[in-house]
Amino acid sequence: MPVLSTPGFQLQPSAEQVPLSTNYITNFNFLNQYLPDTYEKEFERYGNRTVASFLRLVGAEMPSNSDLIKWAEQGRLHTKYTNCATSAAAGADSATITVNDANVTAIAIRAGQTVFISDNATGLSNKGIVTAVNTATDTFTVAYYEGPGQTFAITATVSVWIYGSEFKKGTVGMVGSLEAEDEIFQNSPIIIKDKYAVSGSDMAQIGWVEVTTENGATGYLWYLKSEHETRLRFEDYLETAMIEAVPAESGSGAANSALNPSFGNKGSEGIFYVVNSRGNVWGGGNPTTLADFDTIISRLDKQGSIEENVIFVNRDFSFDIDDMLATLNGFNGTGAAQAASFGLFDNDTDMALNLGFSGFRRGYDFYKSDWKYLNDPTMRGGLPTGASASGTVTGLLVPAGSTTVYDQILGKNAKRPFLHVRYRATEAEDRRYKTWITGSAGGAQTSDLDAMEVNFLSERCVCTLGANNFVLFRYGS
Repeated sequence: MPVLSTPGFQLQPSAEQVPLSTNYITNFNFLNQYLPDTYEKEFERYGNRTVASFLRLVGAEMPSNSDLIKWAEQGRLHTKYTNCATSAAAGADSATITVNDANVTAIAIRAGQTVFISDNATGLSNKGIVTAVNTATDTFTVAYYEGPGQTFAITATVSVWIYGSEFKKGTVGMVGSLEAEDEIFQNSPIIIKDKYAVSGSDMAQIGWVEVTTENGATGYLWYLKSEHETRLRFEDYLETAMIEAVPAESGSGAANSALNPSFGNKGSEGIFYVVNSRGNVWGGGNPTTLADFDTIISRLDKQGSIEENVIFVNRDFSFDIDDMLATLNGFNGTGAAQAASFGLFDNDTDMALNLGFSGFRRGYDFYKSDWKYLNDPTMRGGLPTGASASGTVTGLLVPAGSTTVYDQILGKNAKRPFLHVRYRATEAEDRRYKTWITGSAGGAQTSDLDAMEVNFLSERCVCTLGANNFVLFRYGS
């Protein structure tokens, strides 16, 4: 039966901008002769509450000293156009082909080259040799090798790619040459801040509850807990901002200096934004069959064909992969002896059954890893799922390893992880993770404020190299 909605999980935040009455002792009645039994130590009922870990596993951090980070990525080696038209009718010995592909400034086809021409709808094809080229109009003339001539109709939309060349004896060489054209991408770092403040009087107040946080800080001073939780929250934001950041579009409220005069108004390109824009997107939620994964593998074949990939998934996606793999290797015994044959020692019936998989190979190696950020109900774990949901992310496929790019700062080719963070830094100022204390309490002596203020700051952005090798799994087209 389904899990009842009541009682459920608590989403009320434990942090407030004012001191909570529950944080301090309010009953100092010494006339009461009975003292309660108390557990001095806080019970950690939500376990490890932090969600940061993704970028630590797959990325790296390196300095940058500019407001803008640019890098170049290689384009395709071979030439293919997929939106072309022919001037000739079926049966013609030659034709003029017009290239209508977007973003083509000058076609990379030269006289003497041999081309394959295919009808996008029917697959009918011809092979021919290019006899003339007009780069001003993006057209070329082709003479067909086949005796019956052109196999497709004049109304057909065709694809063209080059497979070689042919010249007569004693002729001059190829006319013209091709220049490599890189794709230039860029991102801009954003400034992330936080602050914790406590008055000097509250710092001098001892508590009766021993507090603790995920990083091991303990004590009977409540402000220690709040300060450490602010630090942990800030560290989570350093990662989630790199995942979720979007650029401020022209005409948006964030970019409008009148509506937003005091805060950031440029944004940045986070991982989800980049993969949505120029990566691969599976819009059906979770692929649950091998046929689904075969579709994804077919797309990866058309991209960088990275051998090893890690899929970071939410809990439902993880179970769907386990269920899919389990059905591929089932052993059906008789009676009560039925068991699954996958796992350590074939999962003997007298052993604990392991129903989970850490990865599989089908064309490429796929490793699976649970992503807490997608499961946490205070983050993306609380978003709707199913066919009616739109935009809910269930997983992200990240290629393993590194890629070679031209680094504008170094002025040479360099190997970089596909995902890495660039933070602002020079010899005089390192803004990777800054923290400083102001005020007149807690050892600080920088002002006459009777408080301690702990400030946090970082300036960073994420670089998603080779986004065409990533796959984002989400609901909605």
